[in-house]
Amino acid sequence: MNKQHAIALLCGAVAVASAARYWSTPARAQAAPPSPPAVVVNTVVAVVRDVPVVLRANGTVTPSSEVDLHAQTTSLVKQVHIREGQFVKEGQLLFSLDERAERAGVERAQAQVMRDEAALAGLELRYGRSMELLEKQFIAINAVDTLRSEVDAQRALLRAGQAALRAATVGASYNTIRAPMAGRVGAITVYPGSLVQVSTLLATVTRIDPIAVAFTLPESNVGELLAAHQRGAVAVEANHRSGTLSFIDNRVDPVAGSIRVKASFENGDAGMWPGQYVDARVTVRTLRSAVVIPQAAMITSPAGTFVYVVGPDQTVAQVEVTRLHAFGSNAAVTGLAGSETIVTEGKQNLKPGARVKAGRG
Repeated sequence: MNKQHAIALLCGAVAVASAARYWSTPARAQAAPPSPPAVVVNTVVAVVRDVPVVLRANGTVTPSSEVDLHAQTTSLVKQVHIREGQFVKEGQLLFSLDERAERAGVERAQAQVMRDEAALAGLELRYGRSMELLEKQFIAINAVDTLRSEVDAQRALLRAGQAALRAATVGASYNTIRAPMAGRVGAITVYPGSLVQVSTLLATVTRIDPIAVAFTLPESNVGELLAAHQRGAVAVEANHRSGTLSFIDNRVDPVAGSIRVKASFENGDAGMWPGQYVDARVTVRTLRSAVVIPQAAMITSPAGTFVYVVGPDQTVAQVEVTRLHAFGSNAAVTGLAGSETIVTEGKQNLKPGARVKAGRG
C-alpha cells in the first residue's frame, strides 16, 4: 500500500467516526420561553352578614311641642309663681293676674241668678195655685195662660242669667295662667305689677320629653322610606340614642328636591336640647345574608362592574358583581358566594388568567 492510499483511508475513517458520533448524539430541545412573574396583590375574603340600609342626614333637635303663654285679658300681674328655666307639670300655676274686677262680675252674675231663681219660684207657686182655682172654676183660663207664659219667660231669663254667670266665671279664670303641658319654662318677660295685654308674651313652655329631630331626605329616598314606614316602626339613631320615625311630610319640596321628616326620642335625662345639630341615621331595611366586599375591589368599565377572584391555582378570573348598597368603604353585592378571595390592590396590573402572589392582607 502506497503512502497516498493510506492517507485516504485514514481520512475516511475519521469522517465515518464523526458522522457516527453526530447521529448517536440526541438533538437538543428548543428552550421554552420564561413564564411571566406573579403579580403581587393584596386580597381579602368576601364575608356574608346582615347589612342595614341606612339613610343619613343632618338634623336639628326640636321640641315635640312649644306653647307661648299670653294673657287673654288686659290686667296687672299679681304674682309670678315660677322661675326661668324651671320644669313644670301640666296644670301647674304659673301666673296670677289682678282678678278684682272679674270677681266682682262673678258676684254680680251670681246675684242676678239668685234673683231670677226667686222670681221663678214665686211665679211657679202662683201658677200652681191658679191651676187649683181653675179646676174649681174660680178663675178664667186666660189668667192661667198668662201665668204660664210668665213662668216660661222667667225660666228663660234664669237660663240667660246662668249663662252670664258661666261667662263671668270663665273670664275670671283667665286671671290664673297654668301650664298647658309638662315642660321647661323659658325666659319670663313680666314681673309682679306689669301691665299685660293679649299681645304680651309672658313666657314659653317647651316640652322636651319626648323630643324630636327634624331633618330632610332626598326625594330619591321617598319610595323606600314610605315602604319602611308601612312595614312598621322605622328605627332612627341620633346623638347615640335610638328613636322612631314619627312624621313624613305629605309633599316633596320641588325647589330643594327633598322631603321633611321627624323622629321622636325619649329624653328624660335632657341629653338632647332644642337647637342642637345631630347626625340622623334612618334604617329603612336590612339586607339579610348579604355578601360584603371592599368597594376598592370593584372595577367599573363600560361592560359593567367586576372584581378579580383568586382561584386555587393562584390565577385570577373576572367575576361580574352588582352593587346593592354602599356603606363606608364596603358594599353589599350580588354575584359572589361569600367565601371568595378578592383582589383589592394591584388589580390595575392584572388580566384574566394572570398569576398572583399575595402581599399584605
